[in-house]
Amino acid sequence: MSAENQTVTLFLRSSAWGMVAIVWLFLLNNFLIFWMDWPGILALFAHQGWFGVDPLPKPLMDETITLGWFQIAICLVGLGAAVIYPLLTRGVGLRTEATRLTALVTYLVRALFWAVLLVGIVDAVISFLRVEDLLIPIVGKQMTLDLGRNSYRGTYVHYPMVLLGFVIALFMRGLGFVWLALLVVVAQFSIVITRFIFSYEQAFMGDLVRFWYAALFLFGSAYALISEGHVRVDVLYTHFSARGKAWANGVGSIVMGLPLCWVILTTGMWGKGSSLNNPLLSFEVSQQGYGMYVKYLMVGFLVTFSVTMSIQFMSSFLESIAELRGEAKLDKDRDDTVPSGV
Repeated sequence: MSAENQTVTLFLRSSAWGMVAIVWLFLLNNFLIFWMDWPGILALFAHQGWFGVDPLPKPLMDETITLGWFQIAICLVGLGAAVIYPLLTRGVGLRTEATRLTALVTYLVRALFWAVLLVGIVDAVISFLRVEDLLIPIVGKQMTLDLGRNSYRGTYVHYPMVLLGFVIALFMRGLGFVWLALLVVVAQFSIVITRFIFSYEQAFMGDLVRFWYAALFLFGSAYALISEGHVRVDVLYTHFSARGKAWANGVGSIVMGLPLCWVILTTGMWGKGSSLNNPLLSFEVSQQGYGMYVKYLMVGFLVTFSVTMSIQFMSSFLESIAELRGEAKLDKDRDDTVPSGV
């Protein structure tokens, strides 16, 4: 590879990982600001009077200023890593980097599937026991009252299940779209059986179907992009050459795909009362009495959709550029970076 081509490759790889870093830094700073009450970088700029940011009505305290500097340091480290990593792995091509980004998305989707499986089962069981007044004999009166509070159930039941899902996904790859689709069918079928045969139906049963179906649709979008599973307007695309398809995919990823993801993230998470932050911060639940307490997680599905799709769009962009530059295709049977499936 010539020095010029290597420089272009390094720039493109750094840009792709830089975008991934910005997405994760945006989420991390959102957590630090609205969950941990850190000031945020813009607030620190306003306090210092930098970059023309309007001054704060009340100056920051010394401890808060320190936290703001920590946030700046975290962002610099994250962006620096996106530049240093390609420099340390100069021999990696665009197709290999695209495959690694795809592998990251594959892991995230697999982990999220495990998470929604565990959360759905555990929360449905708790809701069933609660509606049938069976929780008190099992866990006691105080724990029953605690499990009836959305913030408690979210913090001490849902979050550990989500974390467990990410751990399981490191070692097991057997849960996929087919299994989750089957679970949706089984959950819906159980409603039909219990309603028309046993005349029994509770709110949590319908909540479980919606919870799993929303996960199937939003988590599956990134993997459908990986496997060319999205429905296209094929009047033109199917007649394109390989280079024409690469142009369409590359330009579409940057011009249409990434902006959509950022519109969802910024409009939904820019402020404490924004459409995504507010339900997540308040552990919002449905108003159906003894239903499942997972409505706020379903709002979070839009966040995971934006994150996984943005990473996969960058993977698609690198793959398209590799095609346009005539980079050799990978031997997927020999390349261990290729994910084996969700």
